[in-house]
Amino acid sequence: MSAYEIRVFCPATIANVSCGFDVLGLALDAVGDEMVVRKTVEKGIKITKLEGQNLPLETLQNVAGVAGLAFLAACDYEGGFEIEIYKKIKAGSGIGSSAASSTGAVWAMNELIGKPFSPLELVKFAMEGERLASGVPHADNVAPALFGGFTLVRSYIPLDVVKINTPSELYATVIHPQIEVKTSDSRRILKTTISLEDGIKQWGNVGGLIAGLFTEDYDLISRSLEDHIVEPIRSILIPGFDSVKQKALDNGALGSGISGSGPSIFALSKGEETAKNVAKAMTEVYDKIGIDYDIHVSKINSEGIKII
Repeated sequence: MSAYEIRVFCPATIANVSCGFDVLGLALDAVGDEMVVRKTVEKGIKITKLEGQNLPLETLQNVAGVAGLAFLAACDYEGGFEIEIYKKIKAGSGIGSSAASSTGAVWAMNELIGKPFSPLELVKFAMEGERLASGVPHADNVAPALFGGFTLVRSYIPLDVVKINTPSELYATVIHPQIEVKTSDSRRILKTTISLEDGIKQWGNVGGLIAGLFTEDYDLISRSLEDHIVEPIRSILIPGFDSVKQKALDNGALGSGISGSGPSIFALSKGEETAKNVAKAMTEVYDKIGIDYDIHVSKINSEGIKII
């Protein structure tokens, strides 16, 4: 690739990670989009190719275009960019399809003009793509895609992102049943208030999960992967959820829950062998119900977006 063009891998992500709604996320290694971004003399953003999914090429209707425009508005670069998107992450899958396009665009643009922006600043631009996709500029997918590994969005105002340690033996299994759950719809059904009792349980689990990740205490990670607030409501939209989750736990998973807004279901395991056993158990549920699915077993991607 020349200095005028760059090809990048943009990882899929798991947001929320059970207890951390809108604040926790992690990047995956085994699945992601590819993008080619090149500098142009002409100002603005043009999406010249989009393969793999039926998504709009129009700049203002595409998350990569919107994130790219936010990037351009903040810098003094005189030219523009062309973007080619090769979607390997299905839209509406719950593993950060819109985040991959948004982050890939701004990360590549930043590389091409000499890295004027920090990863935290890139998160802000990418969040504009998420605003287009879901109506809410959340950062729990775009942050891990840009920082790699696990991330905590400690605060939105001001934006503050913390990268969390990733234990070396941690693997993710993700099953994507072929049904559509729109992020905007799954947000609409959520309650806007919670009880103090539920809040206390959730705060304890978020703290426990982060402590477990830093100390590589897999038992503590396991005990902390519980969601008392969002999962009981959103799981209603996902056929077979309770069975898939129970099968994952029965086959050695540390914990299991909804990936992002669904319909994908994730499990975290210690070791690749356990993660593969969990994958087999999860698929059995949907084989029996008769729902098609995609299945991924992945190490946690500690690097985030990378040049390929």
